[in-house]
Amino acid sequence: MRSLRLPAVVCFLVLFLGKISWAQGPEDRTAKYMESVRQQPGLLLAFLQQMPKGGDLHVHLSGAIYAESFIDWASENALCVDRSTSKLIRSACDSCEAYTNKPSVRCAYQDHILYDQLLDAWSMRNWHREEESGHDHFFATFEKFGPAMEKHVGDALAEEASRAAEDHLQYVEVMHTADGMQAAMLGGKMGWDDDFGKFRDQLLDGGVADVVAAVRSQLDSDEARKKEVLHCGAVEGAPGCGVTIRYLYQVLRGLPREQVFAQILLGFELVKADPRFVGFNLVMPEDDYVPMHDFALHMRIIEALRKFYPATHVSLHAGELAMGLVPPEGLRFHIRESVERAGAERIGHGVDVMSEDDPIGLLQEMAKKNVLVEICLTSNDVILGVSGDRHPLPVYMKYRVPVALATDDEGVSRGDMTHEYLRAVETYGVSYLQLKRMARASLEHSFMPGDSLWSDGRELQRATACADEKASGDRVSSNCEKWMGANERARVQWQLERAFAEFEKRF
Repeated sequence: MRSLRLPAVVCFLVLFLGKISWAQGPEDRTAKYMESVRQQPGLLLAFLQQMPKGGDLHVHLSGAIYAESFIDWASENALCVDRSTSKLIRSACDSCEAYTNKPSVRCAYQDHILYDQLLDAWSMRNWHREEESGHDHFFATFEKFGPAMEKHVGDALAEEASRAAEDHLQYVEVMHTADGMQAAMLGGKMGWDDDFGKFRDQLLDGGVADVVAAVRSQLDSDEARKKEVLHCGAVEGAPGCGVTIRYLYQVLRGLPREQVFAQILLGFELVKADPRFVGFNLVMPEDDYVPMHDFALHMRIIEALRKFYPATHVSLHAGELAMGLVPPEGLRFHIRESVERAGAERIGHGVDVMSEDDPIGLLQEMAKKNVLVEICLTSNDVILGVSGDRHPLPVYMKYRVPVALATDDEGVSRGDMTHEYLRAVETYGVSYLQLKRMARASLEHSFMPGDSLWSDGRELQRATACADEKASGDRVSSNCEKWMGANERARVQWQLERAFAEFEKRF
């Protein structure tokens, strides 16, 4: 009798375990696999590299480029380099003989000492925390390689799109001072006026429209070059062609106040005039004198100008600070002012949030207002020395503040989005489902136009038009397809859902 019962028991177990496996579903099996390789760095890296990641909402165009590309572009621009400072210069170059003062950048191709010097000076490669301030080395790179970007913005866009595709990103918002400082020069010419409305009118009458037109024309050219480099439209088009790129106008907040005002105004005007610009941001080191001294002024300027452009999206660098970098009082209000006065919908970095006045109240307010924080783990480590338990990522997650991982300046930092995900997993024990939520949040909180795929972005309830569609299916209904065709945000979000479905089939 016992021998007759055993096969029945075996069959029952097979059916039972099969039901458990089926009930888990692809998402659960994928999450389980990631947990199984959590302590195996190589396998974990391979898993995360292939994982769909949504969008990168915090990336500076010039900082996203690797130094190797800058050497090539500086050579094409016939630039020299000051060997003592590693700064690019425009002058008659010395010969390529060893240790001349200002050799052509082209000399680096035959001089491995010069080549390595430029890579180290123009990035965080071989930087040693014990020997030099990461903050100072990082921000000094931009002045050194800056001239290499001239005439190569299109090439830079192609590199950014290619790396985003390799990282399995669907969308990137690039910070870019696209006018070549024209607005700043116009503001300097006008001079300061305490009447913000009057100053706006003066700038609009004085030539801001011409700057907008020039930016749009130049961007047409730069994007054409990007498509040329990537062979977009051809059979052999590169994967980067499929990455959606939009722009945040990049305001240099370390400039004199009249120039900052003019740049902020240009940011608003560009968003109104060109759908490729979806918002603006303020950049440059937050701890520098002018950004600290004029911070409240900058917030008031944005608050005043938003009344003329209520639909414009704003993301602001705030809280990219740490104790000791500035006096304690400088840590207490930047994030709150950005959210409450300037109306920022996203915060870049937000590292010093627990040093703000009433930090718990601020976290609760950000959660209630659905303000996303762009988390840049590598950048915060190398620039501020903030990592591990000192980083507020777990605190933001605890208080249900939306977060998304971002690269910041992946070229200077010598990283990519995959390694941001790896840091999050290895350092903070982030799960697959949490990573997936971050990826979805990056698109939900992007500034793309159109309705969201989710009627409730927090609970991930689908919009009515596509409520019954299966991301794993080959087709969607005509009603859903038509709706997504009219809503760019939903369309890119659907691309992410399809990518997740394909990814999870492997596990």
